[in-house]
Amino acid sequence: MTNVQQGGRVALITGASRGIGAAVARLLASRGMRVVVNYRSSRDEADDVVASIRSAGGRAMAAQADVRDEPAVLGMVEQIRGAMGEVEVLVHSALIPYAIKSFDEITWDELGGKLEEEMRAAFLMTKAVVPGMTTRGYGRIVYLGTVLSRRPRPGMIALGTSKAALSQFARFVAQELGPRGITVNVVAPGPVETTITDVFGQEFKQRHAAQTVLGRIATPDDVARAVAFYAGDDSGFITGTTAPVNGGLAMD
Repeated sequence: MTNVQQGGRVALITGASRGIGAAVARLLASRGMRVVVNYRSSRDEADDVVASIRSAGGRAMAAQADVRDEPAVLGMVEQIRGAMGEVEVLVHSALIPYAIKSFDEITWDELGGKLEEEMRAAFLMTKAVVPGMTTRGYGRIVYLGTVLSRRPRPGMIALGTSKAALSQFARFVAQELGPRGITVNVVAPGPVETTITDVFGQEFKQRHAAQTVLGRIATPDDVARAVAFYAGDDSGFITGTTAPVNGGLAMD
């Protein structure tokens, strides 16, 4: 896809100061989009992402907001509107913290809290950008899910359950927003080479790599390319779907 095809659209990527979000921001910028790098507290890292985009000839700005905080979200979208225009592409990749515990160990506050915060963030972000997309008659919304919603793993009940709810939410939103020219899709990766999987250690990565048919776990760029497809014009007749970016770890 060429830069001309992307048409300089304004793309907001939440949680874009590192990992998958940063990879998405760089890729979309390289394809001609004007990119907003959202962060909650990692300002220096967000500034580094913006600087790397600008040094490559792209257009980018950083915007701080906790995506679970409605006034902060609305303020961020207003800031973007003033600086770049209406958000036309939303990539919601912000990581909401969660407990890694078995069903026997986890409490309702931990499970319910993750469900509430995951859905609250997606709801608030979507609500904030849909009016502008509706006015333009165009929009792309991409949520980051997980293979764990379909392939459960011990200790991941909070993450898998909340992302399953997000995937179903995406289908309902896709149904309602389609007539307005807005598509809504989910990219659901397996384990990805990020600081998060670094915490689990090399044995974790090797074990999961061996379970894929491609013999490795994903890189942030693998996931970013799937997101970029959904965020661009080539996916204009695709909505309400989930892309399993997991190297064959789980197959439909």
